[in-house]
Order: sequence, then structure tokens, then C-alpha cells
Amino acid sequence: MKDIKKILKNPESFNDSVLKRNIKNIDIYALLKLYKEYIKIKKEIEEVRSELNLIANSIKKLSGAEKTEAISKATGLKGSLKLLEENFKTVEENYLNQMMFVPNDLPDDTPEGFKEDNNLQIKKISTPRKFDFRPLNHLEIGSKLDIIDFDSATKTTGAKFYFLKNDALILEMALKSFAVNLLKKKGFLLLKTPDLAKKEILIGSGFNPRGNESNIYNIEDTDMSLVATAEITVGGFLSNTVFKGEVLPLKFAAESHCFRREAGGAGRENRGLYRVHQFDKIEMYVVSTPEKSNEILEELLGIEEEIYQKLELPYRVLRICAGDLGAPAYKKYDIEAWMPSKGLNGEYGEVTSTSNCTDFQARRLNIKYKGQDGAKKFAHTLNGTAVATSRVILAILENYQQEDGSVLIPKVLQPYTGFDKIAIPARPFDSFKDKE
Repeated sequence: MKDIKKILKNPESFNDSVLKRNIKNIDIYALLKLYKEYIKIKKEIEEVRSELNLIANSIKKLSGAEKTEAISKATGLKGSLKLLEENFKTVEENYLNQMMFVPNDLPDDTPEGFKEDNNLQIKKISTPRKFDFRPLNHLEIGSKLDIIDFDSATKTTGAKFYFLKNDALILEMALKSFAVNLLKKKGFLLLKTPDLAKKEILIGSGFNPRGNESNIYNIEDTDMSLVATAEITVGGFLSNTVFKGEVLPLKFAAESHCFRREAGGAGRENRGLYRVHQFDKIEMYVVSTPEKSNEILEELLGIEEEIYQKLELPYRVLRICAGDLGAPAYKKYDIEAWMPSKGLNGEYGEVTSTSNCTDFQARRLNIKYKGQDGAKKFAHTLNGTAVATSRVILAILENYQQEDGSVLIPKVLQPYTGFDKIAIPARPFDSFKDKE
């Protein structure tokens, strides 16, 4: 949650953030009224307790009628204190609950708007390929090469799950190895994270694990959920930790499975691997001092661009508008890769995002550092996608497809795959089945 002192100092800024993000479940000015009531009752409780302490100390020295009167007064004060504490508990719960809905503030130059169309394109890199044959979409390619199977996954698990077969599995492993090795060389510490996290960690990271709009899978009869990104589990790994200021920034590269309900994700734009319920991801996560976090955000974006330049995929960079930002993000960029079959004539589709969450998550998760003055301060946290395998595989298959039905492997991945193209297999999986 944000610092209430910062909200008190500049309520207009936070109210502006709420309006620009189109958040309906928080009223900044109502929150401040609730906070004032919370402080008022808290002060009254302290005054009553102080008076009770004085009476308790004086009773030892009193006798007779004076002692009886003091005991009677103390009894009355205890009754008042009980009522005050009950009222305080209700007000405190309401106040803390409302604080959890306050989003991060926004930079003054944040693009305004509530839809993806309002995101600001910053640049485009590389020109999309012009095919001299009719290009196939990745589902057609995956079927011909016998490397992606949605039908068997639907039979096994349900819609929007998939099996990767043969060379697609090697391609996915190559993507992860490529990303991890690149990040290790840049000084990132490596993690493999659990696939589950406690409710308190999800909430601390800014993810809502409950409610109709939640994108999270919950585990029945537990307070656990499947994670949508390693950002959640790395946040839990770092929670309740105080770092030495001189070691920051600390950079982590984390591998995890990611699970998302993706309600309402049907239709041509979201078919196949573009929007699925499970995929693998290499996530970047950084703990920084406040002074460095804006610089780190640009560094993370630069790493993402480096990855897609090395993969030789056309892409564009977007600055995300206020209404398309999640509550934790102060500033966010997306990279969208060219996907020839998306839309009617090809479109760009999101493959990475990177966000500066400033102190939003750190306050909730209690992530601090010790400054040069010895004081403990809340850190800033940042996150960014290195590789989300499903969408990158989609982009590679469609951009690197050949007229003979094969798909070339990006040169940077060939040391990890051991081959330079995926060809139509001599023995597809179906050849093992009895057709009678």
C-alpha cells in the first residue's frame, strides 16, 4: 500500500491517478475522512488508557470514600475503553481495507486513456517480412510439423491448454536457456520458483486472488493460489527482508510456470498460443533504491529489446496509458512482436512488459534497505518479462516459416537447439496410432 503521509500531502495527485486509471472501488477523499476518524479514535483510546494508568497508580495511596470513587471512575473508563476499542477495530479494518485499493501514483507524462489503443507507440524496430507465398498461422504450422497439439490437451485438461511435441519442446527449452544465460552474464541471480503462493503474498504483490475479475486459479480449501507470474513468488522470497543499501540494485531472473484464467479470451485475436491458461516464463525482478529505479526501468526495457533483436523478430515499444496500468505500476512499457496471422493482415502482439512499481509492493511485502544514515527505508521493486515462451514460439513459427513447410530456428537459438530448422517429421505422433 502507499504511504498515507504521501497521500495526505498530495491527495489531488492520488485522486488523479484513481480517475485516470478508471478505478471505481476507492475514493481518496472518503479514505482521508476515514483516516482522520481512525486517528481520532486512536488518540481517544490512548488518553483513556493514560487516565486509567494514573488512577491505578493513585488507588494504592487512597483509602475509604476516595478509593471507592476512584475505583468507580476506573470501572466507567474501562467500559468506555471497551466501546472505543470495538469501534476502533471496525474503523481500522475499513481503513486498512480501503488503503489496499489505492493504486500507485503516476508520472506527469503518463499517456491518458483507458484502452490499448491509447498506449503510446515509442518506436518500431525492423520491417515485417513480406512473404512470396501464402503464410500459415502458427496453429496450421504446428499441426503440419506435429509440434503443437491443442486437441489432446482439451481432451486431457480443457480448452486453452496445449501439448508441445518433439522440436517445439526443444525450442521452448532453448528460449529459456538463451534468456537465462544472457541474464546471468548481466549479473542477475537465478531462481526457480514454486508454482503456488499464499494469499497474503499475492495481495502484497498487488494481485487480487479472489473476485469475479480475478485472473488467478485458487486451490480449494486453502489460502494458496497458482501464480500468474514469478513476480509474485520472487516478491514472497524477498518479503520481510532488510538489505544493505550498498548491495542494491539486486537483480533476479526467475523461471516459473504461469497460470491464468484468461476469462473472456476467446476469438480470432486470442487463438492458439496467444492466450493460454498455462505457459513458462523467465521473469526479471529488481530491488532498487528509489533514486535508481527510473534508470533500472530503462535498463530492463533495454534487455527486453536486446532479446528480441537477437531473435531477429520485428517489434515495437509502447508506453502504457493510465487506464491500462495495473494498480502496482507507476510506469510501464510493453514490447509487441510482429505476428503475421494476428488480425486480418498481421498485427503486433504483446510479448513482454516491464514496470516500475516504486514502493507499492515493498510496503505491502515489507522489503526495506538500510540507507547510508542507518535508517531503514522501503525499497523500490521492478519487474519485466525476459521470455514468455508460448507467445515467442508463436512469433518464431510465423515469422520464420518457409514455403516448404519448415521453420528456421533463429541463429541465436541454434547452439541451444542443435539444429537450424524444424521440418515435417518422417514419423509424426499419429503414425503410432491404430487407425481402424
